[in-house]
Amino acid sequence: MFKVNEGPIDRIIRSIIGIVLIVSGFFVSGILAIILWVLGGISLLTGITGFCGLYVLLGINTCPINKK
Repeated sequence: MFKVNEGPIDRIIRSIIGIVLIVSGFFVSGILAIILWVLGGISLLTGITGFCGLYVLLGINTCPINKK
């Protein structure tokens, strides 16, 4: 479906940041919680799938397999 454009370290960092943001959303309330959940969800989703749409727009590719 989508071409992987994130390397393994990038994916791990995004997944960790996503989990931290989602968990942090439970310790605050209101619009800040929603913002943390959305940003955390996006970060976690891109970490799991290995695809970042913003990377496509900026022409960035950190996946070593696709560079060969």
